[in-house]
Amino acid sequence: MKGLLWGLAGMLVGVGLLNLAIRRSLAASRRVGGEPAAALPWRDVRLPTANGKQLHGWYIPAPPGSPALVVMHGWGGHAGLMLPLAAPLHAAGYTLLLVDARCHGRSDGDSFASLPRFAEDIEAAVGWLGARPEVDRRAIGVVGHSVGAGAALLAASRQPLLRAVVSLAAFAHPAGMMRRWLAARGIPFRPLGAYVLAYVQHVIGHRFDDIAPCRTIARVACPVLVVHGLDDVTVPVAEARQIYAARRDERVELLLIPGSHDDYGDIAGQIGPVRQFLDRAMRG
Repeated sequence: MKGLLWGLAGMLVGVGLLNLAIRRSLAASRRVGGEPAAALPWRDVRLPTANGKQLHGWYIPAPPGSPALVVMHGWGGHAGLMLPLAAPLHAAGYTLLLVDARCHGRSDGDSFASLPRFAEDIEAAVGWLGARPEVDRRAIGVVGHSVGAGAALLAASRQPLLRAVVSLAAFAHPAGMMRRWLAARGIPFRPLGAYVLAYVQHVIGHRFDDIAPCRTIARVACPVLVVHGLDDVTVPVAEARQIYAARRDERVELLLIPGSHDDYGDIAGQIGPVRQFLDRAMRG
């Protein structure tokens, strides 16, 4: 009997160490970027989000009454990585709020980061913008990259007042992204990989099926532009087509461009089609 108890105790310790290793290996790296160009009328802001935390952001206002955009980076990124989009979007007449998600950039940390928590931070930023007297709260959209794009679609699926979403390099389903992560590290899916996926869903409190962009896109009522680089090896372009195929109606558009997963130069170079989409969706 004593041996059985010791065996069970050893198993529990082993599971606990495995869970700790999973959380550490999946934690986002924290990096801090530069600042917007001096020519932009930007200022640092702090805004509240879930769990009593504070987000850091750069607020770049356009003339009063202009449409506004929340801009969200991807996993392990920061607002500075989205700066190539700031000048052209601001020149097009959009007020911008570039934010660092929790556990990223200059924002507060939290117990963990996740796609649903990115979505909470987007919703907090949308609420902050909507409370600004110079912002038209009926004309607020979101631009998101990678995990930030998936979070933008999740936020839009439950925020019917959003006017538009631009999704940059979103993956179709978290399970597929996780399986690629496991394969790159030589971790077999059975049994360890399957346990990792189940554990992550338990920790974040959401089933992957419920937050997957290929599922949430069908619940989004506003226009969506799905943008993806043809040379993306992190998230294959087939996943953009999968999201597009699951769309609710013809208000979802697909834009395939040259470039890789993180090549903002090419995305910024396609600002013409992006601006045309935003003008149709938010100024129409």
